[in-house]
Amino acid sequence: MCWSAQADAVAGGVVAGLGVLCLVRALRSGRPQRLPLAALPLVLGAHQLIEALVWLGTDGEPPADPAGWARTAWAAIALPLLPVFVPAAVWCASTEPGHPAGPVRRRALAGLTLLGAAVALPLALAVAAHPVTATERGHTLTYGIGVPHPAVLLAGYLLTTIGSLLTSGDRDLRRLGLLTGLAAGLCAALWRLAFLSTWCALAALVSLLLIHWAGHPPYAPTPGGTGRPSGAGHGRGTAAGPPARSTAPGSR
Repeated sequence: MCWSAQADAVAGGVVAGLGVLCLVRALRSGRPQRLPLAALPLVLGAHQLIEALVWLGTDGEPPADPAGWARTAWAAIALPLLPVFVPAAVWCASTEPGHPAGPVRRRALAGLTLLGAAVALPLALAVAAHPVTATERGHTLTYGIGVPHPAVLLAGYLLTTIGSLLTSGDRDLRRLGLLTGLAAGLCAALWRLAFLSTWCALAALVSLLLIHWAGHPPYAPTPGGTGRPSGAGHGRGTAAGPPARSTAPGSR
C-alpha cells in the first residue's frame, strides 16, 4: 500500500463524495437524529483532502504558510474534534424513537461524550500552543504536535471513538466500531510511528458503512423495549405474533 498526496486526494474525494450521499440518505430517512453521525464520512473525506496538501508541503511545492495551515487543520480534526464528535453523534443517533439503545446505553454514551471532551481539551491546547510538523517516513506521514501524556490521551481517544460505536446498541454501528478497532490494531502493528495518519485514512474508508445505516427506515418499537427498522420482518407477521384464529361458533 502506498500513501501519497495522490492517494489521499483520490481517497478523500471519493469518501467526501459518498459522504454527501450518506447525508442525503439520512435526510430522506426523516430522522434528524442521524444527521451528525451521517456527516462523519464527509468530515473524514475532507480530512484526507487536507492531508493531500500536507503531503505537498513535505515536498516543498506550496508556499510555507498554506502548508502550515494544512498541518494545523489536519491536527485539529484528528485530535480535539473526533473524540468529542463521534460519541456525541452516536448519542444523538441513540435518541431516535424506537432505537435499540436503552437508558443505560444512552447514559454510557453521554459519559463517553464527556470523557471525549476531557480528552479533547489538552489535545486542543497542544495544537494551539505548538507548531504542527509532518515528516515523511516510508510513504507515510509522522506528525509532531507535542501532546502531553500521549499514552493516556490515546487510550481515552480510542475509548471514546471506538467504544461509543460498540456501545451504540445498533448492529451496523457495532460492526463499524469493530472494523475501526481492527484498523487501529493494524496501524499500530505496521505503522507505529505514523499511527494517527494511517488510522485516520483507514477509518475514512471504513466510515462508508454508514451509508447503509443512514438509509435504514425508522425504528419500530418491539415488546422487549428495543427497536428495529420498521421494514424488518415484512411478510412474516408482526412482532406480536401471527394473526389470531377465529373463535366464532362453528369455526375449526
